[in-house]
Amino acid sequence: MTSAYLVLDLQNDLVHDDGASGKGPLGEAVRSRRIIENTNKVIAKARAAGAPVIFVRVGFSEDYRECSSTSPMFSGLRKAGLMKLGSFGTEIHPDLERRPEDVLITKHRVSPFYGTELEVILRAKKISRVVASGVSTPAVVQACIREAHDRDYECVVVEDACAAPGAIEHDESIAVLKRFAAVSTADEVSFA
Repeated sequence: MTSAYLVLDLQNDLVHDDGASGKGPLGEAVRSRRIIENTNKVIAKARAAGAPVIFVRVGFSEDYRECSSTSPMFSGLRKAGLMKLGSFGTEIHPDLERRPEDVLITKHRVSPFYGTELEVILRAKKISRVVASGVSTPAVVQACIREAHDRDYECVVVEDACAAPGAIEHDESIAVLKRFAAVSTADEVSFA
């Protein structure tokens, strides 16, 4: 079975101490749960097994042409100047071990599959198993796992490499995700 590791939305606007959300409850959860450190553990395991590492970020053009004005989640981004491609906010957190050979997917919605080349890349690499983690658990992690499940990938969520603005949100999301995926930890997950 060929696996890939999807690192979801660990970009500066969301998780960096100086990012817009990094200064709030989500950033605090990322720090207290050691999300960056745990993600790096999983990246190292994926690399050791020869599994591709795929970074996913959300970002919009300078004029926000891809940004939905009807989305409660995205409609305020233009006004706030957040998630603009080419800015600090859409860069992957600098403490993550990203390499030139890693794939970078830019998405304009919650799901990393919607309107992106993600599935084309997974199919080209003959991936049948998706290991995923990131922020936030009730948004991109759930969207990713549900879509991967429905596209017939075997799915694994690395629980201690995921976070949400609140512990209850995170725990409830993990409980739901157990219907679609195996749940593991950074220490236990395997790419063999």
